[in-house]
Amino acid sequence: MECMFSYHDRDNVKQLTRFSDSHENDNWKKSIILPAKDNRPQTEDVTATKGNEFEDYFLKRELLMGIFEAGFERPSPIQEEAIPIALTGRDILARAKNGTGKTAAFVIPTLEKINNKKPKIQALLLVPTRELALQTSQVCKMLGKHLGIQVMVTTGGTTLKDDIMRLSDPVHIVVGTPGRILDLASKGVADFSEASTFVMDEADKLLSPEFTPVIDQLIYFFPKDRQIMLFSATFPMIVKHFKDKYLVKPYEINLMDELTLRGVTQYYAYVEEKQKVHCLNTLFSKLQINQSIIFCNSTNRVELLAKKITELGYSCFYSHAKMLQSHRNRVFHDFRNGVCRNLVCSDLLTRGIDIQAVNVVINFDFPKNAETYLHRIGRSGRFGHLGLAINLITYEDRFNLYKIERELGTEIQPIPPVIDKNLYVAPSTLDDSQVQQPNRQAAEALRHQQQQREYQPHQPHQPHHHQQQRQQHQQRYHYDQRGDANGGQHQQHQQSRGGGRPMNQTATGRPKPRPKHMV
Repeated sequence: MECMFSYHDRDNVKQLTRFSDSHENDNWKKSIILPAKDNRPQTEDVTATKGNEFEDYFLKRELLMGIFEAGFERPSPIQEEAIPIALTGRDILARAKNGTGKTAAFVIPTLEKINNKKPKIQALLLVPTRELALQTSQVCKMLGKHLGIQVMVTTGGTTLKDDIMRLSDPVHIVVGTPGRILDLASKGVADFSEASTFVMDEADKLLSPEFTPVIDQLIYFFPKDRQIMLFSATFPMIVKHFKDKYLVKPYEINLMDELTLRGVTQYYAYVEEKQKVHCLNTLFSKLQINQSIIFCNSTNRVELLAKKITELGYSCFYSHAKMLQSHRNRVFHDFRNGVCRNLVCSDLLTRGIDIQAVNVVINFDFPKNAETYLHRIGRSGRFGHLGLAINLITYEDRFNLYKIERELGTEIQPIPPVIDKNLYVAPSTLDDSQVQQPNRQAAEALRHQQQQREYQPHQPHQPHHHQQQRQQHQQRYHYDQRGDANGGQHQQHQQSRGGGRPMNQTATGRPKPRPKHMV
C-alpha cells in the first residue's frame, strides 16, 4: 500500500523535532558569529517567499552554521523551490532571475549530500567563465567551512601540472569550466565515476554551440544514476534538446514572471559616439556610485575607455578575455574588495558575477541582443537590492533598443535631468559627499600600479601623434559644471551636426518622440 504523507503530517513532524531539539539548537546557535545585518530594502524578487526556514530542510548542523555565518537569514524563492527537490536526488531545470540566490540554491544541497569520509570526487559544478568558477568555489568554501569538505577550482589559463598535484589529495567538489574539466577527465586525472551530482550554472551559455560538443563528451564520464541540475535566467530551445536527451523526469522551476529585476531602474540617453566619454564624465560627477561596471562591445574599446576614465581622474580597472588569467583574477579580487569604484569590461563579467557593492551599470556600448542586456544589467540590484542601469544610445542603436524592450517586455525610460538617488541608493547610505570626485593624481597612481602588475598584456594600437591627441582629449572632455545627468539633453562643448543641438531634441528643445513605426 502506498504511504500517504500530507503537508499537515510534515508540519507536525517539524514541530515535534523543533520541540525536542530546541534546547540543543539554542546552544549551537549562540556560538555562531553573525555578520552585520544588511538593512538595505529588498524587492519581491527575493522577499516573496513561502515563509520557510533553512532548518526546515533538516540540513547538517555544520552546514547551517556556515549558512548563518555567511549572513543568510531565510531561503529566497528559488532556494525554497530548489533545495528540497535537489535533496531528493531528482533532476532539476530551474529558471530564475539574475541575483536572486541561484548559486546557493544548488550549492547548499550539494554540500549536504557530500560524504567527507569518502576520498572521491562526488560533485561537479560547471560554469562558463573563469571568474564565475572562482566565485562559485568561494561560495562552496564559505557555506561548507565547518563540513571538512575539500573544494577545488580549475579553469583554463592555469597550468595542468598544478591541477594534477591538487587531485593527488582527496577532493570532494570540483568547480570549473568545460574545456579544463574535459581535459582532466579524458586524461584520467579527474575521476567522476562516483560523482553523483552534476550542476550546470548559466546553463544556456554552457549549452550554446561553443560548449555543446564538450558537454556531450563530458557527461559520459559520470555514472548513469547521476543527478543533473540546470540553472539559468534564460533557457533557449537548445536547453530543451539537452533536457530530452539526458534528464530523467526533471522537476521544472520557472520563477520568471517578468524578465528584468524589479529593483533595477533603467534609463537610456541618446548621445553621439564622440560625446560618450563626456557623458560618462557627467554621470560620474552626478551619481552616487558605490561601485560601477561599464560594458564595452570589444576588448580594444575596453582598454581605450579605461585609459580615458583614468585621464579624467577617476579610479578604474579593466578586464577582458585576452588578458592573462592571473591578471584577470587579480583585477576581480581587487575590485570585489573595493580597491577602486569603476570596472570597464567586455561581456566576460555578464554571467553570474555577484558583487554586492555594485549599484550602477553603464552600457557604454549598447548590447546587440536581449540576452546580453539582461545579464549585463543584472550585475546591479543583486539579491533584491536597488540598482541603476544607464544605456548610452547612438542613432544606430535605436532599433536594438526597441527590439530589446519588446523582447523583454519592459520599457527603458529616457534619462531625466536629475536621477532620484532613492532609486538606486539605500536610504541609510544617501550622502551627497559620496559622489565621485576627480583625482587625477590618485587615478594615475592606480593606473601605474596596474601596469606594474601587468594587468594589460596587450597594448591597444596608438597613433604616432598620441601625445598631441592626449592633450586634445583632456581639453575636450574636461567636465563642464553646467552638465547634467542626461548625456543627450544639454548643450555640450561639441555641437552635433544637426544644427548644433543634441540629436534627441527638436528645434524647440523638446525631446524627439519615438517614430511611430519603431514603437
